[in-house]
This record gives sequence, C-alpha cells and structure tokens, in this order.
Amino acid sequence: MLHIVHALLGGPKGFNELGREVGGCNPTTLTQRLARLEALGVVEKEVHSTLPPRCSYSLTDAGRDLDRVIAAIRSWAVAHLPVEEGAEEEPERSVS
Repeated sequence: MLHIVHALLGGPKGFNELGREVGGCNPTTLTQRLARLEALGVVEKEVHSTLPPRCSYSLTDAGRDLDRVIAAIRSWAVAHLPVEEGAEEEPERSVS
C-alpha cells in the first residue's frame, strides 16, 4: 500500500496510470487496496464519468502526511540495505 501512497504523492492519477506506476499489482488487488485506503481516509476517489468509467485518485491530508513516513523508510533503506546490482541510485530505491 505504501507504493500506492508514494505514487500519489506526485498528484492525482487515474486507475491505469496508478497501476502502471505501482507495477506488479493486478487490477483486482489494486482495486481492493485503493478501497481500503479510501476507507481509512488516506485516499479519495473522484468519479469523472460513468460511461466509460473514469476515476482519479488523490491523497487526503492524512495521506500526504505519510510523505514523512515514506522518506524515513527510504532514508533507513539507503543507510542499511545493500544496493542491488543494476539498481538505480539512492532516490529511487524501493520502500517495499
């Protein structure tokens, strides 16, 4: 779920765009995780059209506050996890 929050820190995204950015998450799982984040008050969903269905997802104030948590996890990872061969530099290391 942190990957979803991290992706939304850059601003609102549609479902497909979010799925591409998160990667490795099938649409059913992404739908369930978004619904859970919405129920927790971390993400809000805006419906733009019903036919075809088009929605965008954005962070609430509570969701944006998670930026500090993600930054702390990233900082810890940079300090304590080995860099995998072929991995990108520090700013893009995964927060899995």
